[in-house]
Amino acid sequence: MGIPRSTLSGWFKNIILTDTQLKILEAQHQKGMIKGRKKAVLWHNQQKENHLSKAKTQALDTLSHINFKDVHITELALSMLYIGEGSRDNLTSIGNTNPLILKFFISCLYKLYAIKPAEIKCDLHLRYDQDPKSLIRYWSKTLSIPQNSFHSTKDIRTKGSKTYPNYKGVCIVRCGKMAILRKLVFLSEEFCNKIVTTGDNSFIT
Repeated sequence: MGIPRSTLSGWFKNIILTDTQLKILEAQHQKGMIKGRKKAVLWHNQQKENHLSKAKTQALDTLSHINFKDVHITELALSMLYIGEGSRDNLTSIGNTNPLILKFFISCLYKLYAIKPAEIKCDLHLRYDQDPKSLIRYWSKTLSIPQNSFHSTKDIRTKGSKTYPNYKGVCIVRCGKMAILRKLVFLSEEFCNKIVTTGDNSFIT
């Protein structure tokens, strides 16, 4: 009838509702709340999808300006990964649970430094209830490294606690080239220093 709710509320505020009427109103309220929550979930999911799509588009645009044949860019990318994830204890090595990071590391060792598969060794750090044999097979197939290049240890501290099914342990990939470690650390630190000390923000848009 085109009458504002606030007006109707004032007109009917002194009307006493029966228990049945109150139950009907409460049921309708709950139904509306459930419907509203579903709409909210759909809206948030759509917003998240939009944000992810935008981020992917921006990332692909950045990649479109990179020359992937330039080994200097590849080595710089490796050094930046190494400064965050790599070991500085005698051997060039990186440990991670993410196979993609380790495959990138191994691929760079092959392409940049002519490391052979036989020079790669892997250590698996597993939880107490995990099966070393099956996980060695998994990582060996994933990284294309022979099974006899793997060694595994179990963390006794995790005994009695259940491991998530998709957790494959921490795989440490290493080679015995200290010269690579030194170069990667120096390269990453010098690159960071140059960015920090130049004070030139002209490339920021």
